[in-house]
Amino acid sequence: MRTFVAKRSVIVLEHPPYSPDMAPADFFLFPRLKGVLNGLHFADVPDIQKRVTSLLRPIPQEAFAECFQQLYNRCQKCIVTNGDYFEGQ
Repeated sequence: MRTFVAKRSVIVLEHPPYSPDMAPADFFLFPRLKGVLNGLHFADVPDIQKRVTSLLRPIPQEAFAECFQQLYNRCQKCIVTNGDYFEGQ
């Protein structure tokens, strides 16, 4: 991911830990991976990497762009609400 971000000159912002309103993986990646990987056991980390990579490669670039746009929108909402917690607003 860091290589992908670096190659595309994406500005990386500090991310507050455990902030449910700001977790892009919860909205984009985990739902796509959870059902397929649930219950599987892997021999080692390279096996996990191969399987996850095979699941992520078919995702269109536009889907990732939309994910980052949604993250940007949530960041803007945090700015507007002065960091107050919001859910489903």
